[in-house]
Amino acid sequence: MIPAEGIRFLSQLKKNNDREWFQARKQTYEEMLREPMERVVDSINAKLASFAPDYVTEPRKAIFRIYRDTRFSKDKTPYKTHLGAIFPKRGMAKLAGGSFYFHVAPEGVVVAGGVYFADPKTLLQLRNHLGRRHAELEALLRSKRNRPLCGELHGEGLSRPPKGFPPDHPAVELIKRKQWYFDVTLPVEECAKPAFAQTIAKRFQAMLPVVEFLNEGLSQRTRAQGSMA
Repeated sequence: MIPAEGIRFLSQLKKNNDREWFQARKQTYEEMLREPMERVVDSINAKLASFAPDYVTEPRKAIFRIYRDTRFSKDKTPYKTHLGAIFPKRGMAKLAGGSFYFHVAPEGVVVAGGVYFADPKTLLQLRNHLGRRHAELEALLRSKRNRPLCGELHGEGLSRPPKGFPPDHPAVELIKRKQWYFDVTLPVEECAKPAFAQTIAKRFQAMLPVVEFLNEGLSQRTRAQGSMA
């Protein structure tokens, strides 16, 4: 669980997003936000070990830095106003495939799973995968069993089919996407409940079949590349 003091720190950071304010309160950040977040990630990992062991990620690798990369941004505020963690599949780069993610913020708790970032090679691999096996994904998405926990599939897409894919392909709407992910927002009050980690893990478990389906295509690419080495 994340104490109310940690969420309050993020609320105050939104109004005082500068280094002087943060440095004067860094101990509060560490004790009320970073350290509790590590314990939550440990608890989630204990749950993942039972149904998705390949996604177990140690806290120091899972938790994102609170410092923003402002090099290419017009927004020069130095700190994020949420704290998040990602659970990629073992053997895949942190942002290279389907993964699980959550973050805490004053506005709520976001829980997500799927592919959010994809470079051109990954996009092509996923689209080819969908082109061949779209019926499997469509069956997973039609299932009503997990929908209350993970919601609908989200993601930005192209206005036209990408090069090499016909406009009358039966999975053209899936193929046009650039992202494939679930994204649900829970009340921020969930952070303070003893079952907080279990609440997140239950949603990860509901999202798992689609995350695994997406990663199957990328795993095929990884194996193919390995065989050519």
